[in-house]
Amino acid sequence: MDSKLFTSYKLGPIELRNRTIRSAAFENMAYGNKPSEDLKKYHVSVAKGGVGMTTVAYCAVDRSGVSFDGQLYVHDEIKPDLKKLTDAIHAEGAKVSIQLGHCGNMTHFYTCGYQIPVGASSGINLYSPTIVRGLKKDEIKTIVKHFGEAVDFCRECGFDCIEIHAGHGYLISQFISPYTNHRHDEYGGSLENRMRFMNEVLDEVMLHAKDDMAVVVKTNMYDGVKSGMQVPDCITVAKEIEKHGVHGIVLSAGFVSKAPMVVMGGAMPIKTLAYYMPMKTFWWLKAALHMVGKIMIPPVKFKELFFLDTAKQFRQALKMPIIYVGGVQSRANCETVLNEGFDLIQMAHVLIEDPAFVNHMQEDENLHSQCKRSNYCVGRMYTLEMKCHKCVENMPAKLQKEIDKAEKTM
Repeated sequence: MDSKLFTSYKLGPIELRNRTIRSAAFENMAYGNKPSEDLKKYHVSVAKGGVGMTTVAYCAVDRSGVSFDGQLYVHDEIKPDLKKLTDAIHAEGAKVSIQLGHCGNMTHFYTCGYQIPVGASSGINLYSPTIVRGLKKDEIKTIVKHFGEAVDFCRECGFDCIEIHAGHGYLISQFISPYTNHRHDEYGGSLENRMRFMNEVLDEVMLHAKDDMAVVVKTNMYDGVKSGMQVPDCITVAKEIEKHGVHGIVLSAGFVSKAPMVVMGGAMPIKTLAYYMPMKTFWWLKAALHMVGKIMIPPVKFKELFFLDTAKQFRQALKMPIIYVGGVQSRANCETVLNEGFDLIQMAHVLIEDPAFVNHMQEDENLHSQCKRSNYCVGRMYTLEMKCHKCVENMPAKLQKEIDKAEKTM
């Protein structure tokens, strides 16, 4: 059957061989903040598996923006290994993107370079938990500059595209959302002011992207918290992003410090999350998870294409290309999304379970992923490298029980 899914697509200055993109799901394979052979092998396997473009997850624009030791941040030492990664992906016929961002308050003193974490406003982030210092105006300008410099860095490393992370409660999102922005200067108060940091970042990014780098922006359709951003204001933000001439927008939702499961749906596997955390450094968090884990990380009912109904409101309001993400489990899901007027499709869970999922969709129009959304890969990746439970030998019995229970409710 002929399908739009397997036609090429021009995303700004680059051309993708089909309409699929591996989304920027955190791999936790940048051991010691450096790209590893595991990171390269995984993305090469996805490229070999037929995806149009694969996205290397979360690279901080500077050390202060790192939230995990397994994340990248922009520094010259990693440039040769990133070039090897992009070359290997290109050899398989796929394009390669990298997500650029700054975590803001979602980090620890020792993780972000032994400094007090910074954010839109001062306070305490219970997610870490940590004390947070509000950014000074000159520091904001410095981070904006780092975003632009990061684009040049990514070009030198061979990336075709960059994805600016402006959602999920990371720094740009922290400025946009009234839940985290309590400033009283020109960066706080009205939505226009709260978007100022985002606008400055995107101005700088587009200046450095020139005419040879594709730029997409991930943004929220809603924060998932009562005092956060809701759909109408998020449409205003999306329209503001559109004004910058970026080449696509990725519509997501959720605040990982308050409503993390809104991002992906389902329940966090609490036993898995706690099991892999080292007792020496996270004993207090392991204990809290066992006692009140389901309250700390409330489940969100999973359904296929869980963002589609809300995303259609944005499709009606925007002229720019829209990249759909959220609950893609089958070729039929992909056809539905494209028929609703979306231009490209991002997916992650199905490509963790089967890196060749795109090729398999092309071979079988009735294909449905065997991923049952236990979210084991999510619970594990906060401590160890991302991996589907099907690839784990000698799975502890209590974790297998948790997986089986989750898959029965899928």
